[in-house]
Amino acid sequence: MSNLGEWYVLVVEDEPDGQDVVVQILDLYNIATEVVSTAEKALTRLDQAAYTAVVIDLNLPGMDGIELVRAIREHKRLHALPCVAITAYHSSAVKQQALASGFDAYFPKPLDDTAFVRELERVITQG
Repeated sequence: MSNLGEWYVLVVEDEPDGQDVVVQILDLYNIATEVVSTAEKALTRLDQAAYTAVVIDLNLPGMDGIELVRAIREHKRLHALPCVAITAYHSSAVKQQALASGFDAYFPKPLDDTAFVRELERVITQG
C-alpha cells in the first residue's frame, strides 16, 4: 500500500456510530481524518483545508450525499477530489445512482475494513 500516513480524509457522516466506525477503520491504517456531520459543513471545510479524499454518507440531513458529490464535481478546485459513498440503505439502484452522480467508489454498511481501505487507496492513487 502507498503511504497511507500522509492521507487526510474528510468523513461526512451524521450518525455518531457511523462516524466512529469509519474513523476507527482509517485509524487502523494511520490515516488522518476530520469528521463533519452535514454536507454544508463539508463544503466549508473543503474550502479551508486540503484533503486526500472524502468519505460521504448518502443519507445526510439537509443536502444529501448525492447533492454534495455533485457540488464537489462542479467546484473548480475540488472537481477531481476522490469521493467514496457509504450507505446503510444499499441496493443495486442506489449504487448505480451514486456512481452515476460522480462517486469514485461505493460501499454498503457495515464496512469491510480491508476492502474499504484498498478501494480508497485505488481511487486515490489512480485519480
